[in-house]
Amino acid sequence: MPEKTVQNLDEVTIRFAGDSGDGMQLTGTQFTNTTAILGNDLSTLPDYPAEIRAPAGTLFGVSGFQIHFGSTEINTPGDQCDVLVAMNAAALKVNLGSLIDGGTIIANTEGFNDKNLKLAGYTSNPLTDGSLDKYRLYAVDITKLTALALQDMNLSSKLVDRSKNFFALGMMYWMYNRPMEPTIEWIKNKFANKPEIKEANLRVLKAGWNYGETTEIFSVRYEVGPAKLPPGRYRNITGNQALAWGLMAAAKKAKLDLFLGSYPITPASDVLHELSLYKNFSVKTFQAEDEIAGITSALGASFGGALGVTTTSGPGVALKTEAIGLAVMVELPLVICNIQRGGPSTGLPTKTEQADLLQALYGRNGEAPVPVIAAATPADCFDAAFEASRIALKYMTPVFCLSDGYLGNGSEPWLIPDFNELPDISPKFRTEKEGFFPYLRDDKTLSRPWAIPGTPGLEHRIGGLEKQHITGNVNYEPQNHDFMVRLRAEKVERIANDIPLAQVEGDASGDVLVVGWGGTYGAIKSAVTRHRQRGNSVSHLHLRWLNPMPKNVGEILYKFKHVVVPELNLGQLIKVLRAKFLVPAVGLNKVQGLPFKAIEIENKIDEILKGK
Repeated sequence: MPEKTVQNLDEVTIRFAGDSGDGMQLTGTQFTNTTAILGNDLSTLPDYPAEIRAPAGTLFGVSGFQIHFGSTEINTPGDQCDVLVAMNAAALKVNLGSLIDGGTIIANTEGFNDKNLKLAGYTSNPLTDGSLDKYRLYAVDITKLTALALQDMNLSSKLVDRSKNFFALGMMYWMYNRPMEPTIEWIKNKFANKPEIKEANLRVLKAGWNYGETTEIFSVRYEVGPAKLPPGRYRNITGNQALAWGLMAAAKKAKLDLFLGSYPITPASDVLHELSLYKNFSVKTFQAEDEIAGITSALGASFGGALGVTTTSGPGVALKTEAIGLAVMVELPLVICNIQRGGPSTGLPTKTEQADLLQALYGRNGEAPVPVIAAATPADCFDAAFEASRIALKYMTPVFCLSDGYLGNGSEPWLIPDFNELPDISPKFRTEKEGFFPYLRDDKTLSRPWAIPGTPGLEHRIGGLEKQHITGNVNYEPQNHDFMVRLRAEKVERIANDIPLAQVEGDASGDVLVVGWGGTYGAIKSAVTRHRQRGNSVSHLHLRWLNPMPKNVGEILYKFKHVVVPELNLGQLIKVLRAKFLVPAVGLNKVQGLPFKAIEIENKIDEILKGK
């Protein structure tokens, strides 16, 4: 057996890439879950092709999964990868630009045959023409080795080929000293009723590990120690999972049934899938025939006394617009979860973008203000969903909870909260009929009473026509309409009394303040940290509440010479900040369907500090 040396690393970024049918998402997810068990901090970026099933071997069909993990704090999936596992020529061509100079390439040689090279646009084979000399190239015939491991099982060639991702996974487990046991247990459970597939995947996984252990081409393996995370119980979680669990926790703490009315749409569908598993927690899921039915069913559930929720992405929000206005008018609690993607229209279904902030703030007819909250990380989706539910129930209002494709599909370690320490957010239903009026207001919150249909003496009607103050009767008087419009706006503004003041990460005043919202948090934090380590006067303000904003946002902005706002759009938050606070903020905008790299924000801060 060849002598192997072990090298310790603080952090590593690996990208698995291949055809959409090569199982790269599964491979990356299994590697991630195992890495989380070992106690590493991590961040992931699943990168799905936009085509449902592009022709095999084409650039359009490449699917990728990037994981950045380490013994230090990890905030992003990594600007560049240290290792690229390329299952074919197209995967190499699409992803080579993301590999660091001197990085490692593990290439499946069978994926570089003449047909695949032509489909990828190569005129010569990069594995042999010297074009990859600046990288450490390991050419491994993964397809052939997979077939050899299964040659006595008489499986179809298709099934054999579909197992090769586990060979690559086994190799990477060996190379980075990850245990196979978690994946072995997963395979046994997943394919318990398909013994041939179970046996094939187990064989191939172990064959990949054994190849790393015995081959002479790998002389080094790597050790990445656990991160120093706050004590507690952790699990790896995606943003969509966290969002679903935050909604369930909120419903339990409100002592209400949870009702999700939703129409499947990428990248929000996983929230529907996740919640459908938990009927035992009084969760009811309804896969509606369209977006309008999804939201109106949720609004009807709220009328009946449940926590009504609808999930969607930007195109679905466009279709739900009138019903959101109805929710504003009838003043019922409703949580609208928008997992944003690239637009307009169908846009980039599988790619991320902060495309819908202005839509959430203003995208309705009439004066229809809605509170808006945005999650910052995959794990933070739990807290954002819980907080959105709390405000919806307390203020009797629809609330937008914004996530995006990067957060929804990405994952990180989540410190599981103690359920008993979560606040009680139980609403108080109106039950006494004396003095009841459907639009009588709470003096503090301006919320109207929540009376469940069928409660004796509390009969009332709701609808989309303007209501008379207190009585709730249909009313077209000019003065009443003016009064009610301002009253509904004031109710939303009063939420600012119920949310924390904004907190600056770094100095409270200085040269540059980087203001962000949503999924840009990790990249901004990394960029600002690097500048502060160099002694530069740079701070970070990340806004969770976008409507209303915390009361001290303007005060914070005025204490800095320069304000820069990175966004995955053409400048939406910056328009609001300029209009509301009259600050000459500078935008950094990207609409490529990809999250920011920390270096992009770091370079922009450099430009501002140098007066450019």
